[in-house]
Amino acid sequence: MTLPQTVAFSRNSANVFFHILTQCNLKCRYCYINPQQHGQHTLPLSTIQTWLEAFSESSHKKNLIFLGGEPTLHPELPAAIRFARKMGFGSITVDTNGYLFHDILEKVNPGEVDTFSFSLDGATRTTNDRIRGKGSFDICIAGIHEAVSKGFNTSLIYTVSSANINELEKMVPLLKKLGVGRFFIQIIGLRGRSASKEADTAPEGILQVERRKWLDTVPRIARMIAESGITVSYPKVFLNPDEKFECAGRVADNYFIFPNGRVYRCPLCEDFPIHSLVFKEDQLVPAAKLNESDFFQLNIPEGCVMNKLIQPHNLSYREDGRPEYKIACCLLKEEIRSE
Repeated sequence: MTLPQTVAFSRNSANVFFHILTQCNLKCRYCYINPQQHGQHTLPLSTIQTWLEAFSESSHKKNLIFLGGEPTLHPELPAAIRFARKMGFGSITVDTNGYLFHDILEKVNPGEVDTFSFSLDGATRTTNDRIRGKGSFDICIAGIHEAVSKGFNTSLIYTVSSANINELEKMVPLLKKLGVGRFFIQIIGLRGRSASKEADTAPEGILQVERRKWLDTVPRIARMIAESGITVSYPKVFLNPDEKFECAGRVADNYFIFPNGRVYRCPLCEDFPIHSLVFKEDQLVPAAKLNESDFFQLNIPEGCVMNKLIQPHNLSYREDGRPEYKIACCLLKEEIRSE
């Protein structure tokens, strides 16, 4: 097992997060999808193909992730996958809640999809289903087993909140039993349903995890999981005042595409019409000013300017007004690789 390493941003590769629809069969308590800002329709295959072509240059250096909503609800997802594979994308991932609609595992093979990435937000049925919906735990577990049995690489995403952080340690034996190759720990952000009044009245109170709790829990359990042979990634989140802040919107290539044609470079911006790019008549063009790219240029002592604007309660200050720490770019990750 390697020690935790910060994964540096690189322009030698890019990530294309393609939301091909916003429809979903679940209503997870902190789903980040915002239909008013992201659109409510399902993209036809022809549009998916045309928009993928906009990223065809150096496609072998781009990682493509199909998302929703629930992407397997799209009946033409297999055709979209094959089109992307012919275009030469470096890797193709499908993020899924595990229901695996339209017999997707029967219609694609491990040579076409690099990874099926499943979402589970509790190590127990009770906790997961309270967050994601009744029955979702058993169905997701069954979906993982089926994917593994068919030879697909699998990973698992666990979004940490005050509602489930105390179960993170219980994921250690479960992950070993499931046979997944990677484990992604995410932090809840104030987007979509998480930013709604409904979230404010949750039984657990504020869903975001307090800094000390995060630092005392997540790195320690990530190491435990890595010791079992699973590669673990989790957000850096907090920087010391002397650590350099870098914004992925300035130094990396990440694109978050939504069905209404908006293309963001920063996930924190997705609840607002400040996207930096947009598809107009199927052409990818710069969006009108001001947009997120303009905010990326601002340098502040607190680190991430979007965090300062959108969720400032994550910050803490000394008596002299200086921040006690910086908030890292939300895309900056720590990784522990199994040896």
